[in-house]
Amino acid sequence: MAQNGTTENGLPQNLIPPPLPQPCKISEIKHTKIFINNEWHSSLKGKTFPTFNPATGVKICEIEEADKADVDKAVDAAKAAGKRGSTWRRMDVSSRGRLLHKLADLLERDRCLLATMETMDTGKPFLQSFFVDLDGSIKTLRYYAGWADKIHGKTMPVDDNFMCFTKHEPVGVCGAIIPWNFPLLMFMWKIAPALCCGNTVVIKPAEQTPLTALYTGALIKEVGQLIKEAAAKSNLKRVTLELGGKNPCIVFADADLPLAVQEAQKGAFYNQGQCCTAASRVFVEECVYDEFVRLSIASAKQITAGDPMDPCTSHGPQIDQQQFDMILELVESGKREGARLECGGYALQDKALFIQPAVFSDVIDHMRLAKEEVFGPVQCIMKFKNQEEVIERANSTHYGLAAAVFTRSVERAMRVSSALEAGTVWVNCYNALHAQAPFGGYKMSGNGRELGEYALAEYSEVKAITIKLNDQLTV
Repeated sequence: MAQNGTTENGLPQNLIPPPLPQPCKISEIKHTKIFINNEWHSSLKGKTFPTFNPATGVKICEIEEADKADVDKAVDAAKAAGKRGSTWRRMDVSSRGRLLHKLADLLERDRCLLATMETMDTGKPFLQSFFVDLDGSIKTLRYYAGWADKIHGKTMPVDDNFMCFTKHEPVGVCGAIIPWNFPLLMFMWKIAPALCCGNTVVIKPAEQTPLTALYTGALIKEVGQLIKEAAAKSNLKRVTLELGGKNPCIVFADADLPLAVQEAQKGAFYNQGQCCTAASRVFVEECVYDEFVRLSIASAKQITAGDPMDPCTSHGPQIDQQQFDMILELVESGKREGARLECGGYALQDKALFIQPAVFSDVIDHMRLAKEEVFGPVQCIMKFKNQEEVIERANSTHYGLAAAVFTRSVERAMRVSSALEAGTVWVNCYNALHAQAPFGGYKMSGNGRELGEYALAEYSEVKAITIKLNDQLTV
């Protein structure tokens, strides 16, 4: 018999890892309509569109398709909710923060169900949905819930007998278009800072992956009148864009090579390579190039493609046929242009939309693989001679979203990260994203910033108020 605090084999209870979460059984998708003004609505024109499970090709359900009239209805509702004197505008900031915390509580409660839906709709492995997408969504909501009562202006000294101070006010109705690669996480990246600042929101989920956005509408209905949502597009007065990139990952000869291989492949293959931050150009110093390629091939061959609901699966399908075909065409272009396909890069015949992760060596800067965003599981490994050369080549792109540097030298890490033209630079890691840190790009990778305190500036207007101090002012 086990003693108190131990298992049958004598191990302390606190050393036994908890069981892995399991997908939920979903027999029916209940929320398929347009969510406006805290109510569910059918499309005014009666249109619907199907959403499919990319791992099986099976239709999940039909979703109500919004048209211009539905969008106008959503925008009008959002304007009414955000006008001066409305319940939402008069709500004190602490209450606003509590509502965001409550929504995070509901995501926690239904975490397994939401992760299952996300995997059904995107094809990403369930454990990634559960531990990455849901975890990031909840943390983002809680981070901005904490900001709700900490957004304040400043008092500035000015000339003569004046008092000048600033205050921050909501911009009004915010429109957000959500991509299909991280549907729920990007949903929270948009609504959390917008609502924290007192705005109302109109959301357009991606047609390929609307399920978790619609389910979130049901959770919001539990919280109260918090957000106005529609599956449709609106004209925006202010635009914050994150538009992807062709991200360089630089590995110097003094780097911890096994770590660099592991992190670079996380950057290249995570979410089936369907990440704006994908490490799509890996530059390796020539004296360790062959060893890096050898280790990368061995690592890529260990990746397990299969049923995304299976906890043993680490690699799922591409999102749809169009994306699948485009990736394979770019793989073929790499072979035609002289790059060496070391492994993978082919369709798994017994699985729809699955591509075996590919590793290319001998990739040259002028090749399509080195210039175009693949948005698929393709790793391109390139060779460089010295620091000056690799910085110039890494920056020789229209994009500037993210970059990574692998080295044991602090001085080199600081010099290279400062020289790289990218909004985010990781050192000895990849895809290390946090709700507290700003995220966004240089050049064609977009404008504005998501996350962190910096995102608040995108969702608020700064008003300066100047008062003449004289005897005419009375209390």
